[in-house]
Amino acid sequence: MNGLKTAVLLVALSLFFLWVGGMIGGRQGMTIALFFALAMNAFAYWFSDKLVLKMYRAQEVDEASAPELYNIVRRLSSKAGLPMPKIYIIPQDQPNAFATGRNPKHAAVAATQGILSLLSPEELSGVIGHELSHVKHRDILISSVAATVAAAISYLAQMGQWALIFGGSSGRDRDENPLAALAMLILAPIIAMIIQMAISRSREYSADDSGAELAGNPRFLSNALRKLDYASKNVPMQRATPATAHMFIVNPLSGKNLLRLFSTHPPIEERIKRLEGMR
Repeated sequence: MNGLKTAVLLVALSLFFLWVGGMIGGRQGMTIALFFALAMNAFAYWFSDKLVLKMYRAQEVDEASAPELYNIVRRLSSKAGLPMPKIYIIPQDQPNAFATGRNPKHAAVAATQGILSLLSPEELSGVIGHELSHVKHRDILISSVAATVAAAISYLAQMGQWALIFGGSSGRDRDENPLAALAMLILAPIIAMIIQMAISRSREYSADDSGAELAGNPRFLSNALRKLDYASKNVPMQRATPATAHMFIVNPLSGKNLLRLFSTHPPIEERIKRLEGMR
């Protein structure tokens, strides 16, 4: 099902790119946008996970360099019937984590240094269970693709803004409607955020439920979320962007009041309440 959602997302956003290209540069703009969309689709499928990991300077670790994290991931992966994913540590003080990859055989789990120092082993197992649930449910591909596409939309909007500033393109086939183009360029990043919200919020509840079962106790995850929520509001995440915020277990931008309006995560209080209501 998530494979179909990913395909629909890529097709829909490819059409959106064509519309953007047409608004900016007429037929010539649409042609450029078509090639850009095709390249983006291929890149998003094969390399989106590597892009996100590189963006946060994640470093791959093994059992010798991160024994506690490695053992938790290995134990829960075996329990979930999943191949052992690659494990990365992000050199950031904000406690957070995410999973990425195009399928369970090519999955990766990344945790920040902050989360390793903040949580107990039981709480960390709740977080890892949540992330492995995303892997098992094949949420990670659409999540990684959405991050790449959202970043591309924002980049295209910036290109369009510069094109308007410097006069854009000229030609017979260009529709002279600078106000419509300007409105589109302002709305493009917001559309990207709305897309992220649509694909993220319901999946977080599902991953909480199955992750809690995988860890063995829902309070492991609820206690972890309570700590992560407090820390994320007080410890900034360097290099975090709205395009990738939906991938993390808690919103890494939650400390920024304006960006909280575009939160890709359900309210932490509701997530904790649901978990503590589980048997």
